[in-house]
Amino acid sequence: MRRIAGELGAGTMTLYHYVGGKDELVALVSDAIMAEIIVPDDELPEGWREGLAEIARRTRAIFKRHPWIVEHMGEGDPSAMGPSVLRHVEQTFSVTARTGLDEEQQAELAGIVDDYVFGHAMRTYHHAPSGSEGEPREHLDAMVAYLREQLAEGEYPHLAAIAGDDPAAGFERIARASHDEDRFERGLQRLLDGLEAWVEEARS
Repeated sequence: MRRIAGELGAGTMTLYHYVGGKDELVALVSDAIMAEIIVPDDELPEGWREGLAEIARRTRAIFKRHPWIVEHMGEGDPSAMGPSVLRHVEQTFSVTARTGLDEEQQAELAGIVDDYVFGHAMRTYHHAPSGSEGEPREHLDAMVAYLREQLAEGEYPHLAAIAGDDPAAGFERIARASHDEDRFERGLQRLLDGLEAWVEEARS
């Protein structure tokens, strides 16, 4: 709170006049971020599949724009929750309702998509490409050295096949593939393919 007050050029007690403390401040920040996820009504596609896909894309875009939020998910004072969180949840369930499933099944459908988006965001945040701030070169070199040592034992033939003759090059190739910008959309569509089959089965 003191640091933020300093950056704003205000006294700490002045800041406390507007927010009760860190938990309330985090809740307000979270609400502001959640407001960015809400899809305008005229931009929300028809159909449950494309509707959920668009919400997923916007959620992922927020994680890319505010990557630090990964470290603070679940923090904040629930009593200070703003309207944006509830509006996002309401919009999500307005889309899942199009499936005709019961409320419990709708919640599972939304949760599975959320799990994919949040998992993708956490993986991206904690496993940045080599040479970036998130994964310095020395860390990559240490991982490759460990991999070489373990593969030499001959107990991991499938890993050895993936690594090839040059584990360093193989590891970097896999790392680049895992950070392919199109990977999120490919995974999302494959997930929705499976969920669509489940929805059809549940409705039959």
